[in-house]
Amino acid sequence: MRVDAVTLFPGMIDAPLSESIVGRARQEGFLELGFSNPRDFTEDRHRTVDDKPYGGGTGMLMMAEPVYRALKAVRKKSSFVIILTPKGRRFDQPLALELAKKKHLVFICGHYEGIDERVTPLADLELSIGDYVLTGGEPAAVAVIDAVTRLIPGVLKKSDATVNETFTEGLLEAPHYTRPAVWRGKAVPQELVSGNHKLIAEWRRAQAEALTGKSRPDLAPAKRKPRGAAKK
Repeated sequence: MRVDAVTLFPGMIDAPLSESIVGRARQEGFLELGFSNPRDFTEDRHRTVDDKPYGGGTGMLMMAEPVYRALKAVRKKSSFVIILTPKGRRFDQPLALELAKKKHLVFICGHYEGIDERVTPLADLELSIGDYVLTGGEPAAVAVIDAVTRLIPGVLKKSDATVNETFTEGLLEAPHYTRPAVWRGKAVPQELVSGNHKLIAEWRRAQAEALTGKSRPDLAPAKRKPRGAAKK
């Protein structure tokens, strides 16, 4: 997969995605990550990319033209363009699976008070990672790229590594334990050390359902609200 980020601060994305599984995916050729900086597409000597918003208000707004040119430099026919914004569709695991099938993703990262609204129609999808405010779209892009990259076939060495994960079936994942069998007086549940694979599977399913009902009842299939589909 090829991923490009339109961003004023490439290091905010490049650095965290150079470590661990995603870093290895880049080294092994599963993921190619590039950047397009709007500052490189300005025409004044100050490389201006922001200005005061019409109508007044605090802060500065990213200007449309530098972002448009930065996007145009990396966009292809196969590109799927995502603009990161608090008013976008909420990111979740089903969408991560959908995006993992794309050949080329482009993330437009706002900063300061955001981007001129006239840039929004250039994207195929408006996306949010939650109901809170970040300093810019870069941390959100890191989260989405990380979630999508691990779903690319071959990135995780075990082919079934993503089968029973949290959110895969709309459930939180069951608790996990490792050695020692007893730690500070707390023992691993007997079902997990029984050697009975059917019993273990049933225990994990029951635990997942109970944990979801307690911590995230909104994930129950009957209570989940339908989400808008990404544009093709």
